[in-house]
Amino acid sequence: MKVTRIFTGDDGQSHFEDLDYELHASGSAVGMLSELIPTKGMILRETPADYDFDFHTAPRRQFVINLDASVEITVSDGTKRVIGPGEIFLAEDTTGQGHISRSVDGKVRHSIFVTLE
Repeated sequence: MKVTRIFTGDDGQSHFEDLDYELHASGSAVGMLSELIPTKGMILRETPADYDFDFHTAPRRQFVINLDASVEITVSDGTKRVIGPGEIFLAEDTTGQGHISRSVDGKVRHSIFVTLE
């Protein structure tokens, strides 16, 4: 399963990396599963339709699962990506310059943050 990682490099700047979590047959009708990923908690979020958050770091390591709207993320090296509904990113840039997050479609965005150990 594809996940976009945002991390802080040795240069103190945030960057993107494409991860692919391997899925395995579960041995039952539930489908393919990844290995267990230990988590700490979950946060539900609603972001206004007109948000435009300047450079900020992630407050903790967390998966962010977009439910119903897209977000454009710009990392500090200038690269931009749009993460759409149903897509996941892993925010790990807890130090350095961080990233910019902004609305791209003028919709309220609902997302789930799954916090990691």
